[in-house]
Amino acid sequence: MTAGSASIGRHIEVASYALGLLEEPDRAAFERHLPGCPACRGELAELRGLAEVLEGMPLIEPVPPPAGPDPAAVGDLLRRRARRERRGRTARALLGAAAGVVLLAGALGVGVTLGADRAEPDVPPPSDDAASVFRTGRQIAATDGRTGVAGQIAFEPKAWGSRVAMRLGKVRGPLECELVAVDENGRAHAVAGWAVPDKGYGLPGSPAPLTLQGGTALSPSQIAHFEVRTLGDGRTLLTIPA
Repeated sequence: MTAGSASIGRHIEVASYALGLLEEPDRAAFERHLPGCPACRGELAELRGLAEVLEGMPLIEPVPPPAGPDPAAVGDLLRRRARRERRGRTARALLGAAAGVVLLAGALGVGVTLGADRAEPDVPPPSDDAASVFRTGRQIAATDGRTGVAGQIAFEPKAWGSRVAMRLGKVRGPLECELVAVDENGRAHAVAGWAVPDKGYGLPGSPAPLTLQGGTALSPSQIAHFEVRTLGDGRTLLTIPA
């Protein structure tokens, strides 16, 4: 290395010397160079002030990477999450079942209402009783002089037609009978059907009359009369004008 090259090298090492970064051989060589180099001395004076400032500053510790999750904690978290999900599924299932019960109950309620009010021919309302019809409906009665059968009819208008109740006596069994509502055109619409036992109804030994209720799609104004008929041979036991 020439003297010029050595001088350039010493100039370059000023900052390293000021910061104390030179190893012993290089530090000794720089110190031998320094007395004869005004430029290095001037630069070194400036750099020593910076070195003192840097020396007073705390070192910045490297930030360690985030620690990985504790396997035990992860397992516990997963177990808690699984339990929450199971509870959630169970709660949703229970809510779904409860909602199904509510909907079923509502559907049954609507079904009863529709069964009572739908305009379907000859379907009696399942939830009404004969006594209430006799309390609120129009009543008519008749006795057949030929058969001796006596009956009383009560009927009232409904959205689906007419609700009909009947009390029937003086009828001997065994018989299978039906009550029909006859419209103005002579067409018969079934109202109810029943069987008469051997002892009959409204007779000695069986004094209570037969009481039943039914319905027809005819409105009260469309009913010309009612007939009690036997099934099979179609005999008319009683006619009750409306």
